[in-house]
Amino acid sequence: MSILIKPIITEKATADSELNNRFSFVVNNRANKIEIKEAVESAYGVSVTKVRTVNVRPDRKSRYTKTGVITGKTSAFKKAYVQVAEGETIDLYSNL
Repeated sequence: MSILIKPIITEKATADSELNNRFSFVVNNRANKIEIKEAVESAYGVSVTKVRTVNVRPDRKSRYTKTGVITGKTSAFKKAYVQVAEGETIDLYSNL
């Protein structure tokens, strides 16, 4: 089971990482905070002080077309906010 799926690289997440040393990741839905902490520490070689998680609900959308109403939804996922120790940083742009 892969814990870390991908880092979140948005304008808001980048500003949060520069100001507060807090990084965002999309993680496995079944992963807990301890597993996320160990995965980030082993993958990036930093010490993690705090992990916060949130389950993002799916967005439901409907469109009206000639053939009728089409409904769909996006996938649900789990997001983790990882606080790194002072003076340490994660370079997310190194392997793009």
